[in-house]
Amino acid sequence: MDVGPVAAILFDLDGTLVDSERESAEAMARVLAQEGLAATQAHRDFVIGHSWNEIYQRLSDDFGAALKVTLPDLIRRSGAERVHVIAEMGLRIMPGAVAAVRRLGALWPKAIVTGSSRVEAQQSLAALGLIDEFPVVLASEDYAHGKPSPDPYLAAAARLAVPPDGCVVLEDSVAGIASGRAAGMTVIAVRAGNFAGHDQSAAHLVVDTLDDVTVALVEGRGAKLSNAS
Repeated sequence: MDVGPVAAILFDLDGTLVDSERESAEAMARVLAQEGLAATQAHRDFVIGHSWNEIYQRLSDDFGAALKVTLPDLIRRSGAERVHVIAEMGLRIMPGAVAAVRRLGALWPKAIVTGSSRVEAQQSLAALGLIDEFPVVLASEDYAHGKPSPDPYLAAAARLAVPPDGCVVLEDSVAGIASGRAAGMTVIAVRAGNFAGHDQSAAHLVVDTLDDVTVALVEGRGAKLSNAS
């Protein structure tokens, strides 16, 4: 894998910096219940690594005409419900998350690339105390096709005005890893948030926690990751 110098660090949010996908799934399920629809475990699991665009399409496929709520309303109502879910269940910050953002962000431009809505992303960043650290946040409203499409990560590179092959992506999900790879970026997967035990082997490198993502590791990605492409 022939790569140039690192130009930016792109962080996934849910499952990488915070453990919030189960809270997001619960909030969605509560809104669907208000509509007389029962979310299955498969629907909850599909929230992991997918954007609202893909989630809504899955619900439309499964519920058909019974799904009366529109995508914008589902996003809005789920975001409001998520506040209550987080108050009940809490929001776990992943090991090393805040330190990694500040450590890597001190050297390279950075962005959040998430399948969550902008409201949900701001909720999570507020919990992390990192709202001011990310002037660039790509949320589900910012692209038509979510992960595993390369569009979200390519949009982030464009927003930062950096070449895609200069970006290092930090991810946890299969869809997110595929998205970063399809965008032509270096992908480092983090085991800590992979609660569902998804296969992360498509990443160039897999680490245990964000504490393992050192400046030296990122700077040496060409040598360290060349055999994993």
